[in-house]
Amino acid sequence: MISLASYLVISMILFAIGITVMIARKNIVAILLGIELILNAAALNFVAYSKFVTQNLDGHVFSLFIIVIAAAEAAVGLAIVIRFFQLKETIHIDEATQLRN
Repeated sequence: MISLASYLVISMILFAIGITVMIARKNIVAILLGIELILNAAALNFVAYSKFVTQNLDGHVFSLFIIVIAAAEAAVGLAIVIRFFQLKETIHIDEATQLRN
């Protein structure tokens, strides 16, 4: 059986990869993927603590809210990226200093 520490280590690795991607990449889509990894790490923490510590479904409900928020963030973020690409012909984050046209 997998212990709580195993879930927390996997969550920590996901979070670290998400932060690294957000800092290291200049691509807007890659930064959005880093944010998704961070949200998944948080959802995994909620579910793991719910399973091992409280023995109720509160963590599962919170993780469902996180999934819904991540889906909305992806939809809105990708719409912004598509519009930005139409205006600037690039998805490089350094070109996004001004988003007005």
